[in-house]
Amino acid sequence: MHQYLLGTVAPRPIALVSTVDAEGRSNLAPYSFFNAFSSNPPILVFSSNRRVEDNTTKDTLHNVRATGECVVSAVSYSIVRQMMLCSVELPAGVSEFDWSGFTQERGEVVAAPLVAESPVNMECKVTNIITLGEHGGAGHLIVCEVLRMHIREDVLDANGKIDPQRIDLVGRMGRAFYVRASGDAVMAMPQSQKLPVVGYPGLPEHIRQSHQLSANDVATLAGGRSFPARDEARREVMDNPKLALCLNWSVEEIHRKASELIRAGDAEWAARLLAAIESR
Repeated sequence: MHQYLLGTVAPRPIALVSTVDAEGRSNLAPYSFFNAFSSNPPILVFSSNRRVEDNTTKDTLHNVRATGECVVSAVSYSIVRQMMLCSVELPAGVSEFDWSGFTQERGEVVAAPLVAESPVNMECKVTNIITLGEHGGAGHLIVCEVLRMHIREDVLDANGKIDPQRIDLVGRMGRAFYVRASGDAVMAMPQSQKLPVVGYPGLPEHIRQSHQLSANDVATLAGGRSFPARDEARREVMDNPKLALCLNWSVEEIHRKASELIRAGDAEWAARLLAAIESR
């Protein structure tokens, strides 16, 4: 069950969590049972699970119970191997910062240190710890309110937004697999959340029943604000020298061409081409 869950619920973001114990000694550990659950107030939740093999609990859990604080740091590709070193079960008193080569940096509102090499550090107050079970693999949900964010400027775009290519995050899959969230793996897919949206009922039947258009192709067309009227679409296609000859093709050939257009990021022209043959 453990591996089936981790292989299915993936990729998961990784929280690199810094804490200190009651004596002020620092600890650093990665957790992929992690996500954001609210923006106002800003809430993060990660789970420190009991170890499956021997049902023991981890230093992070002990430390947040003792201090009520932590720092959650983002894991970019440039530090992924250092992050993995922090998952080694070290003897008590051995610092994961020293073991992994990470640099401690003093925070502003909590005692736990920031990870200097991370592109984003979030200083947190622990507001709740929810125990989910008493057996190996059972989680402890650690609910954290973000008090302060430290964002490195080089991961921001010209508009001050986090650029996925620049932050270059890494996610956890099942077993020893990870995924790098940058390059061709990142895709922009704008989709309006408010009506009007075409939806499947607003598409001609030949599109919904097509064997040449993929499910994603059809859903892309269904996600548009409107579907073109046939006469207007036909005029526009005839005026486009790259597409005018397509009107002499079979429906199947036109569907294949529309699929190419959608995959090339030109769903509007794909919709016009498909609308032009609606009455066939």
